[in-house]
Amino acid sequence: MRTYVVTGSASGIGAATAELLRERGHKVIGVDLRNTEVNADLSTAAGRETAVADTLAAGGGRIDAIIAAAGVSAPKAFTVSVNFFGVTSFLEGLLPALAASAAPRVAVVSSMASLQANSETLVEAMLAGDEAEALRLGAELESRGELEGYMNYSSSKRAISRWVRRECITAPWAGAGIPLNAVAPGTVITNMTRELLATEAGRKLADDNVPMPLNYHSEAVVIARQLAWLTSEENTHVTGQTIYIDGGADATLRGDDIWSS
Repeated sequence: MRTYVVTGSASGIGAATAELLRERGHKVIGVDLRNTEVNADLSTAAGRETAVADTLAAGGGRIDAIIAAAGVSAPKAFTVSVNFFGVTSFLEGLLPALAASAAPRVAVVSSMASLQANSETLVEAMLAGDEAEALRLGAELESRGELEGYMNYSSSKRAISRWVRRECITAPWAGAGIPLNAVAPGTVITNMTRELLATEAGRKLADDNVPMPLNYHSEAVVIARQLAWLTSEENTHVTGQTIYIDGGADATLRGDDIWSS
């Protein structure tokens, strides 16, 4: 039995992942705003500190794997606090305990949106660890309306995928034997998307942006299975990757040559 920490465990992909891991006999410490083992707000520095402390207490100081699934999809500046800083700060806070495991693993949930239009300056502010500047830039985007405000979301997912790739080979991660990866779902059927997908116009909007020729929209458990493998003892060498679980959307949108400079 391994001890897993799953953020965003009260709903969506996080809930499906926590359920799958428990079915497989693992201990799961869920982290979310409410209705789970650790109730904390990852959008604030104080909330992240609480989450780290309470998670360590719940695990008795032992953590084998972390799956960071908490996130929001909103055209608002606070999105960057949840989706980027709420992930990176939480992981860094638990890194010493994680490194003590015999088989430590981490996976985070990025998105197909990481390939969509984003703000380069906002991405760079996040990667520089400057939350105040990121929030300022995010507020500017938010003030310009929903279309530009949505770049808070796509930028946060681009930044987290880049952070994973940058950090995975460093001493605190690779040096401690920790594979660090991300997954990027296509359109997943959750409470967040059901209303959109309930109408023909909504489905068209989703499918125009994320075309999925293989098996169409996925259930959350599909993503959970990939997250479970990435954070299992079986994964010893996959690291730094953003794995697109998207029914072929990435291949459709970017074509067959993503290596040309």
